[in-house]
Amino acid sequence: MNVAQISRHVHYIGVNDRTLHRFESLWPLPLGVSYNSYLVTGGDKIAVIDGVEAGHALKQIEHINRLTDGRAPDYLVINHMEPDHSGAISLLLNAYPDMVIVGNTQTVNMVAGYYGIEAPTMTVKDGDTLPLGGDVALSFHFTPMVHWPETMMTFLACDGVLFSGDGFGCFGALNGAVVDTDMDATRYFPEMIRYYSAIVGKYGRFVQRALTKLKSLEISTLASTHGPVWRERMREVGAYYDRMSRYEPFDNGVTIVYGSMYGNTELMVEEAAATLAARGVKDIAVHNAAISDLSYILADIFTHKGLIIASPTYSETLFPPIKSVVDALVTRGMKDRVTGLIGGHTWAPQAVKVMDALLQDTGMEIVSGSVSFKQAPSQDALAAVRELASAIADRL
Repeated sequence: MNVAQISRHVHYIGVNDRTLHRFESLWPLPLGVSYNSYLVTGGDKIAVIDGVEAGHALKQIEHINRLTDGRAPDYLVINHMEPDHSGAISLLLNAYPDMVIVGNTQTVNMVAGYYGIEAPTMTVKDGDTLPLGGDVALSFHFTPMVHWPETMMTFLACDGVLFSGDGFGCFGALNGAVVDTDMDATRYFPEMIRYYSAIVGKYGRFVQRALTKLKSLEISTLASTHGPVWRERMREVGAYYDRMSRYEPFDNGVTIVYGSMYGNTELMVEEAAATLAARGVKDIAVHNAAISDLSYILADIFTHKGLIIASPTYSETLFPPIKSVVDALVTRGMKDRVTGLIGGHTWAPQAVKVMDALLQDTGMEIVSGSVSFKQAPSQDALAAVRELASAIADRL
């Protein structure tokens, strides 16, 4: 891994993971993932910013030793306690037993709770600073629920580097280069939407609070715990997070997500997609919820203004893969999507009723004219779907 110098006092000491199949045992990682960590060297003291996943801890220690000629770091700053970052703590302390763990009260409690570690600690408050010698000092800025309660960000003012924890992160391993100025970072932006919508999406209001708080800092580099170090495209990344945390779509496309046991609901969906295309909607994403991974469905829903959800009735409720999608939207507080509902049934017309009931307390705009059809689609049912799709196109 490239141990890159990213500013006057900061080196990258993170690692790549190209073997993990599913992040949090849920989300596919076709491009891998990075666990980012940083070494800050002051005139007197050395600080490590965040750990890595436990299975990669020895690589992180090798990086540290390579940069410090065997000198032990003085501090381990923990911005976020999720185990993909804190898992290395035990091995780091074995290598550097005098290293002081720096975190807020909740962080220190979680270190004990997760790892049973009794180590030297320094508990910091919001706004506190930690001098490392010379003009090098770290300041701590609490950002609770982005996306755990203990999360904070650490700022190195002299270099303008914000160590942002999971904030501004994305899926995708780093392919040689670390800083966006040294790569074509375009490939990471779809993975940023997928990362945010899958993991952070519920906490939009807290991301907004953090963004407001960070405006007072003169930031020139974003150094998160996943994905590239952002410099050239830093403002673009901030704009992505701002938009996603306000649930504002990126375009007027439409996501269609459906379940279909025997092809009847699928026929209705194909009619809806054809109608949208005929009405000039160019960006249409169609997902079979029994096949598509939830993270890709959510990423498209966060991207597009329009949404159609289609489900057969199953045991007097929704087809289970569709139920998972609807539950995920409710959990994330999704809003401001122009939404059409389609439900199929053989004898009990429950699908539309259930979807409508589940979504009624969200900020979704449910377009009138939801379509409930019996058994195979009739010509009347197909006509009703065309009307629904046209109404969505009109709203877009």
